[in-house]
Amino acid sequence: MAVFAGQGDAHRSMRLLWREPGGSAGPGLSVDVILDAAIAVADGDGMAALSMRAVGDRLGRSAMALYTYVPSKAELVDLMYDKVLGELPAEYPLGDGWRVALRAWAEDLRGFFLAHPWVLQVSQARPVLGPNEFAMLETLLRILRETGLGPSVLRGVVGAVVQFVRGAAGVIADARRAARETGMTDEEWWFSRSPVLEEVATGFAERFPLASWIGAEEPPPVVGDECVPYLERDAVRNFVTGLDVLLDGIEAAVARAGAGVEG
Repeated sequence: MAVFAGQGDAHRSMRLLWREPGGSAGPGLSVDVILDAAIAVADGDGMAALSMRAVGDRLGRSAMALYTYVPSKAELVDLMYDKVLGELPAEYPLGDGWRVALRAWAEDLRGFFLAHPWVLQVSQARPVLGPNEFAMLETLLRILRETGLGPSVLRGVVGAVVQFVRGAAGVIADARRAARETGMTDEEWWFSRSPVLEEVATGFAERFPLASWIGAEEPPPVVGDECVPYLERDAVRNFVTGLDVLLDGIEAAVARAGAGVEG
């Protein structure tokens, strides 16, 4: 279920997002202390478990004690989202070209989403407009600027890259959550259904020849994926292949621009 950013009071939210860093470093409460606790709740138990009361319980305080610092859960989500984005690297070396840097950025972003899967529930329809969100965009644009593509094209490239990584990370996050919440591994799920599919779907290969064709060839292995569950392993392969295709597409756009060809 998507959570929409920017649902709290605009003035209070924006002032908190753009506040000067710092605050209580001791046992007292501060915005950052509350955010650290809230992030720990969401990382451990998911967005559904997040509430002012749950954060207060983690801090040994009442929910009411938090409102002096963070007005409501709406502002809390915005602040949490922007704070964790600050974990992403700000610089990538460009000596080996934009493609190498962009691949590293995409892999880091995927790892970030998997470390904080609740972030994937924060809808992209309305940005948080916080400093770390802009810093992430600035880092990506610094890499893509090396392509020489103009702003109108790069806006589309940014959207394509970010949404691709979010989607790929979402599949892995869902696979992990499915195994945890259902108590059934990927392999157990497939092995329980594959024989049934063969029984009930008479003439499957004739009815769905292309699905049969694409599933007949074993995909290439991904280094280090031997102990990764099936669905997650497949999602990692898809990420690697899809990212290559996306990078090839950006290179094609660069070539078209260099040749003076529009579109």
